[in-house]
Amino acid sequence: MKCYFDDYEFSFQFLRVLAVSIAGGAEISECLMTAYRIKERDFESWYREWRKTAERVQGIADTCQKNGHGVSARDAYLRASSYYRSAEFFLHGDTSDPRIHETSTLSHECFRNALPYFATPVESVEILYENTTLPGYFFCPDASGTRRPTIIYNTGFDGTAEELYFIHVTEALKRGYNALTFEGPGQGSVIREQRIPFRHDWEHVITPIVDYLVSRPDVAPDKIVIEGLSMGGYLAPRAAAYEHRLAACVANGGVFEADFMKRPEYTPEMLEMLSGQPEEFDVLMREAADENTSYKWAMEHGMYVFGARTPHEWLIKSRSFTMKECVEMVACPVLVIDGENEQAFKGKAKMLYDALKCEKTWMYFTKEDGAEEHCQVGAGLLSSQRIFDWIDETLAAQH
Repeated sequence: MKCYFDDYEFSFQFLRVLAVSIAGGAEISECLMTAYRIKERDFESWYREWRKTAERVQGIADTCQKNGHGVSARDAYLRASSYYRSAEFFLHGDTSDPRIHETSTLSHECFRNALPYFATPVESVEILYENTTLPGYFFCPDASGTRRPTIIYNTGFDGTAEELYFIHVTEALKRGYNALTFEGPGQGSVIREQRIPFRHDWEHVITPIVDYLVSRPDVAPDKIVIEGLSMGGYLAPRAAAYEHRLAACVANGGVFEADFMKRPEYTPEMLEMLSGQPEEFDVLMREAADENTSYKWAMEHGMYVFGARTPHEWLIKSRSFTMKECVEMVACPVLVIDGENEQAFKGKAKMLYDALKCEKTWMYFTKEDGAEEHCQVGAGLLSSQRIFDWIDETLAAQH
């Protein structure tokens, strides 16, 4: 689905920002005016123009807050948060770049500045995890304290806890669900501030999350659902294989293995070079990245969030991200999602679906739906309708 830019990665990331306009995360005109100023395939231009828009909108929010206009301040802060997230997106080629921490912090701060003006209750939470804490937000439809079914939203390779609010959380709240968004190792502020990289054994991340949720009086402990988005389509099923307090799992899209070596663009000759001539392989990877923004971003970001110094080290680290040894241990019902134009993990959803031995459902989104892109970006309402209908029916069948 081409969206303004000719370059696929720029087009998809632009659609990603534009898509959350339906949930207050963007203004269509602000997005278009920003895109008009961005130079195609230029990461610095992307950063500069989204940063400029974010600062302008944050200025609106600050003025509204100062003058006592809470709703107006909230709306502008949420848009600014989204724009700052987008501005920071392509900066990870130099992990020492101070703009990474600065811009992501501004995104977090704008979101938190909006929280006091939310129409429904929301808490900023810190969840105990090993020798530190994981940041997140707990949302509920009202302040009644009623025990409710709860969705854990698990982002993936490059998302943030704040971004998950738009569409995912707002649609959950409409339907009477609590929602928890969080950032784990390799994600959001956990990699940017704590420098903790991704780990393949995600059950060690989700079990503390479930421990936290079952301790709350407003959570129905037998109705906790996890939805993993993007690479979260591996992380969530992986957790479900070991954490059996989960009532259901949504893999959106499904990922049997997040092994970045097993991509069609890596020929057998390249993989042989990776094992025997890693330095030469790295040169080849960097040359390919200069010609393709998707490769360039994935390589730079992958090295950053996996804690790798070189392209070959990143790819080798990703080998352990597989469901092969544990897929038969998943016991809860699983919804496996795929899309006609899946780019990030092409073919991985069918692998996961075929390997699962539990109750499972296949859900496919097409170009005719207008929902063919990765994680149905641009079709949030249709996606939410189909996913929540499945969750509603799955939980109802268990009681």
